[in-house]
Amino acid sequence: MKQLSLVVSLLCVSLSSIAVEPQEVDLLISGKRVHIGDGSAQRALDIAICGDKICGISPLGEVKYVAKQRIDAKNSVVSPGFIDPHTHSIEQLLSEDKKANLNYLYQGVTTVVNGNDGDGRADIQRLSMQLAKNGIGTNTALLAGHGYIRRAVMSLAERYATKAEIAQMQMLLTQAMEQGAVGLSSGLYYVPGVYADAEEVIALAKVAAKYDGIYDTHLRDESTFNIGFTAAIEEAIKIANAADIHLHIAHIKALGKDVWGQSKDVIKLINAAQQSGSSISADQYPWRASGTNLKSAVVPKWVMADSRSHFLSRLEDPSKRARIISEIEENIRRRGGPDSLLITAAEDESLEGETLKEIAAKYQKTAADTVLELVKGSRIRVASFNMSPADIERFMVQPWVVTSSDGTDGHPRKYASFPKKYREYVQQKSLLTLPQFIQQSSSKTAAILKLDKRGLLQTGYFADIVIFDSERLRDEADFAHWNRLSSGVDYVVINGKLAINQGHYTGLLGGRVVK
Repeated sequence: MKQLSLVVSLLCVSLSSIAVEPQEVDLLISGKRVHIGDGSAQRALDIAICGDKICGISPLGEVKYVAKQRIDAKNSVVSPGFIDPHTHSIEQLLSEDKKANLNYLYQGVTTVVNGNDGDGRADIQRLSMQLAKNGIGTNTALLAGHGYIRRAVMSLAERYATKAEIAQMQMLLTQAMEQGAVGLSSGLYYVPGVYADAEEVIALAKVAAKYDGIYDTHLRDESTFNIGFTAAIEEAIKIANAADIHLHIAHIKALGKDVWGQSKDVIKLINAAQQSGSSISADQYPWRASGTNLKSAVVPKWVMADSRSHFLSRLEDPSKRARIISEIEENIRRRGGPDSLLITAAEDESLEGETLKEIAAKYQKTAADTVLELVKGSRIRVASFNMSPADIERFMVQPWVVTSSDGTDGHPRKYASFPKKYREYVQQKSLLTLPQFIQQSSSKTAAILKLDKRGLLQTGYFADIVIFDSERLRDEADFAHWNRLSSGVDYVVINGKLAINQGHYTGLLGGRVVK
């Protein structure tokens, strides 16, 4: 009996020594304010990283680790890296000097989406290889674009597609989905998407649905430019329901005084559709000013059909001038008038920072005549200050809305959307709690995009993590200085590797194309 007791005692000692043996990990992050990203309250946790994944999460100090590198987050916020579902960063990711995507890293963004508004390339495999060879600072997911595909098949033709043309488009989209696109994007407000009917888009959305992709759309109208804001929402729901696909509405907004307040009706419409079985989400950037090209903002879409030469020819045609001028004037009115249109980026830098009203005064022309002159030259970007704060806030608190930037040159949203949303709507207005903000910026977005093992701090998930000071996180960019990096982000981990360490970029290009 004594021998058995001795054996049991020795066994217990042996098991005890095994239980406390330190776990070897590559990186250990310890913090008192860890948000796992699901909307729950903060916790005091240790997060262990092995290779590119989280290999352990435990109460602070409970498990012994032997770590090659340690970060004591102290009272800083630790959260999943943010995911931006709508950016226009593909050119900088393919560039030599901007491929680190620092403007997003310093917002805490670890994954960006490209190919929105119908512009996404169909050759996903080739593009993915180019990005991998170049090296990228953030992860990126890729959408295939209806506009890109339509242009490849039928150029800028102002008509509905034939059955044969739709079949060609479906083949291109099938290729893109098989190569890893996360879905189909459309820009039905823009040329050439504006020339398509719903049936054409449904035919393509059905292809994306076969591969469990999403349908991401820039609505046909966010104002009163053609069918109206509410009707455009109804069209998007019709397309998604017919294709049996998840609908994601890009940068949801009520653009211009004509539709201010319609957020109430749109929210009711979306909620009713969801209750009837539709799967719907949206993203939103926290700015009153939208941003696009001057031509897209105010020039009639019929003028842009066919080709650049046809576009210029129509502008010079005396028989069309009165109609063009009249429609430009109305579009300027819809966007709040010439003093609400700010030039943010232009080849002629003397135009930047001037409103259309100010430039027209210098030219001694009407605002519409000034537009006619400006759009004949190189591309000009404008910000139009045309959204109601009440509409912005109504959309922001919806459980189906997530954070985005729609980042473009000339607009501070490219450098500051996530910190601005935090500062203004969490810190100042308390419209959202910190856990809600983090969830809207990480796990909800990952779920919408169906990104595997991203968006949460969870064992087995990829180690995309941001650590920021809740008192110092702020947007530094504005319309006078649109490309200032945000502040307050001290650490960013991309696929297990430190991209930002103590506020400084490490030079790491640890991003991947996620499919």
